[in-house]
Amino acid sequence: MPGPGPPRWPEARGVSVWVNCACSLDGRLAFAEGVRARLSSPEDLARVQRLRAGSDGILVGVGTVVQDDPSLRVHWDRIGARPGRDPARIVVDGSGRTPTGARVLDGSIPTIVATSERARRAFPPAVRTVVVGSARVDLARLFERLPELGIRRVLVEGGAGILASVLRGGLFHRLTVYYAPVVIGGSTAPPMVAGGEAAGPADLVTLRLAGTTPMGDGYVAEYRPDGPALGRRPG
Repeated sequence: MPGPGPPRWPEARGVSVWVNCACSLDGRLAFAEGVRARLSSPEDLARVQRLRAGSDGILVGVGTVVQDDPSLRVHWDRIGARPGRDPARIVVDGSGRTPTGARVLDGSIPTIVATSERARRAFPPAVRTVVVGSARVDLARLFERLPELGIRRVLVEGGAGILASVLRGGLFHRLTVYYAPVVIGGSTAPPMVAGGEAAGPADLVTLRLAGTTPMGDGYVAEYRPDGPALGRRPG
């Protein structure tokens, strides 16, 4: 269960993958058209910073970089800790869309851009480029490569496309969701999980609820995969 102390990461033979996000009660990650919504309570923000501090790498998709321009740093002041080592930033960008001026490319923190063979983009020398996949990034192959780069604990923070790929692919060990006590609604606010439709029970991602924790005005729900982690699901 997530608590005030350091998070207990799941043990794994290769890379340990922890998915975390905050959403409204109706499962939306942001406002209409993807405009950023600050859904986490102060208590949850501190929890997220503890998660970041305990990770080796923070992974987001290029859509999150384009929309929000995050720094992906640990905000040590939120957890009352002296500044320490920041985890590496991992950007999944299969087509080379990361803006030149994005904060993830500023060279202040080790950064990895996972891309595909079709991308022709050249990134700054301080950025490590990992090619995994022909037309798009193969996340399973990326996770296999990360331990070689000294990254064994990966915190996946989104957005909706990355969450869909990781969850539908069974490429995770733990999922925590902070549910804010709000409803966003509408048709253009991004859902927690994007991607294809579930046509029936065979398309569902089934999880086991490990527990819930009240946090500020909302609560955190923790889930585990209902089956082997980091294994591909049918289809």
